[in-house]
Amino acid sequence: MQRGSRVPIRYSRSTSCIPMRRDSFICSRPWTGPADQYWARLSIAPHALALRMVQICVQPNRLPRMTLFKNLPTWLNRAAYYLFFGIVGLLTLKAYEQYSGHGYIYLLFTVISNSLLYLGFRKKAIFFDAAIGVFFWLGFWLKTTIRIAFLNGVFHEAVGNFDGSGAAFDRGLLVSSCGLLALVVVAVIRGHFFSYAGKRGQISTQPGLFKLYQSNRKYILATFVLLCAGVAISNVYLGIYQRGEVSSMILPFGLSGIYKWLLLFGLASFGAIILQFEYVICKRNSYLVAILVLLEGLLSNVSMLSRGMVLNSVATFFGLFKSLQCNLIAVKFRFFATIAVIFLTLFLSSLLIVSYLRYYGPVKFDEKVAAISSISDVQHVASSGFISSQTDALFIDRWVGVEGVFAVSSSKKEGWDLWRNAWRETYAERGTSFYDLNLIQSPYLITDLSKHHYISLPGVIAFFFYPGSFPFLFFCMLLVGAIGALTEIVVYKMSGKNLILCSLLAQVVAFRFASFGYAPSQSYLLFGSLILNLVFIYGAERLLSRSSGFLSPALQNNQK
Repeated sequence: MQRGSRVPIRYSRSTSCIPMRRDSFICSRPWTGPADQYWARLSIAPHALALRMVQICVQPNRLPRMTLFKNLPTWLNRAAYYLFFGIVGLLTLKAYEQYSGHGYIYLLFTVISNSLLYLGFRKKAIFFDAAIGVFFWLGFWLKTTIRIAFLNGVFHEAVGNFDGSGAAFDRGLLVSSCGLLALVVVAVIRGHFFSYAGKRGQISTQPGLFKLYQSNRKYILATFVLLCAGVAISNVYLGIYQRGEVSSMILPFGLSGIYKWLLLFGLASFGAIILQFEYVICKRNSYLVAILVLLEGLLSNVSMLSRGMVLNSVATFFGLFKSLQCNLIAVKFRFFATIAVIFLTLFLSSLLIVSYLRYYGPVKFDEKVAAISSISDVQHVASSGFISSQTDALFIDRWVGVEGVFAVSSSKKEGWDLWRNAWRETYAERGTSFYDLNLIQSPYLITDLSKHHYISLPGVIAFFFYPGSFPFLFFCMLLVGAIGALTEIVVYKMSGKNLILCSLLAQVVAFRFASFGYAPSQSYLLFGSLILNLVFIYGAERLLSRSSGFLSPALQNNQK
């Protein structure tokens, strides 16, 4: 066949291709079947197609606009917008009437808090903006407003020497506003230099991993399911890592750390890569992979005795939603509606199971299974009173935030000595936290430390106000925002521009900052495991790309 002639193409229901020159061939549908059959069917050399894939990734503007993402109806977007801010306005007015301090301080706090939330969902937002905005909006503004408006300013969590006076409220909200304002400034400045707006038309910047997934899809999905189930079941049976419990077993050679990484975000990272290939690259409409990723969240969180399934799951599918938007991929609204229903079902199930296991305390796996078979126990757990008592405080009061600020701002121990001593704290599984011992009347001081490991967390704003300096707090929070944004940019570059993985890991970093304060000097463990997570993905792509005879654009740029 002469150069420049048309490639003979066999059309079918499962394959819709755009005929172009032999060296510029694009498929708009996923391939199905062994890889060797595709090369024979398409009559094109593998290296030519791989080269064209790389060219498209480097020059995405040359990619034809094949599909458009079907947005929600305009009226529904507007209705949700007006409903949300209408509720915010009504809550603000109610709290303003009940506020015992200066009203303008509460209004300033309200404006800054909701501005941070808004910046997390604007056009130039990154995922860290959205995650930190939601965590701080829940932990600061919503919690404070509801407690002032309906509960006379009384908080569920310990607040130290905070007496609920107008002066104490004013000082605490000024400290909170200072920290939140720094994050607003960072988000605005960062928006001028980096955002995902306009980054679209990418096919694959990880052709090595993508080809591996295409050729072994069934085996990879089966391995993912077995790995998730194996890690979760063995963690429950051995008691390697469970929230609020002392470890029953410490594995040698650092294997306990690997378990912790897999349960916290390692397995979820694998799920994010699979979602990227399945929905963004292959453009499938199957529910299978989405359900498997949700099941991973259920299994991991139940095995950790954590009621935080919502965190990784919502971050992952929010990243999928934004990735489909950026890549102009059409997905029916029914898909996300169905996934939302499945997620809610699994999330409520996780709350029920974890509440049961927490209520009956740490026992061996076989004893838990035997206990679950008790009909009276199951009826007790399923009763609305039990569920309510275990989860009432979960949706509002369990978000770390304003209580820590009130405790620190009302304490007489503020100073640089307090700051230096807090940095010396190290992780101790059979002990409580520096914050519990020095700043609040902690209910965990009477906990049986041989079985349980419960601690209170001040949060990042309260922690950086230990010295009692507003300028120091503002500077540190600027640094927090910059670290979060820089981390997400690094994830974006090293993960092959996988927005789903960016969303997941941005949530992990934002949650760490929101709940900051315990063993702060050991934060390097989280960031170190995150970097190793990226290096593993990057190294696997590099190895597979070299074995295939081509490199992704990210690897090409690193070699220049």
